Amino acid sequence: MAKKVAKMSVVAPKKKKAAAARPKVMRAVRMDNVSMPPPMDAPDARVMDRLWGTVLARKDADPAESHSARLLARGTAKIAQKFGEEAVECLIEAVGGHRTALVAESADVLYHLLVMWVDAGLRPEQIWAELERREAMSGIAEKAARPVPAGMATRKIP
Repeated sequence: MAKKVAKMSVVAPKKKKAAAARPKVMRAVRMDNVSMPPPMDAPDARVMDRLWGTVLARKDADPAESHSARLLARGTAKIAQKFGEEAVECLIEAVGGHRTALVAESADVLYHLLVMWVDAGLRPEQIWAELERREAMSGIAEKAARPVPAGMATRKIP
């Protein structure tokens, strides 16, 4: 079965002759028949790769000088606990409709997730590859295809 891959294209604005110094305008991104809002003039997802590299580099740093080193020195259980705490704080802000706080808590969740990846010896490319693999199918089909261990039936809503 051939894998369907979403083709992404950015529609650039048309250039005008001798235009004055105007801010760059980005138009909507098209993925097959789905339109997404134009990218913001802000940092992009590459910041995650840079942050992962920073956390990895601090793995052997002095825990007194690096928060990442301190977390990694405390072990997997503490890293998982911190990730869980940040995830709960993120959920609270989302449910409360506090967008600014949700941005801050989301950044905390992503940072602690990267610390967990470093602790587990994972590379971001492994996660990106898994996301890409899932891109070709619906979330419902992907979840249904996951094996369920014997005796471990779930009551979760599909």
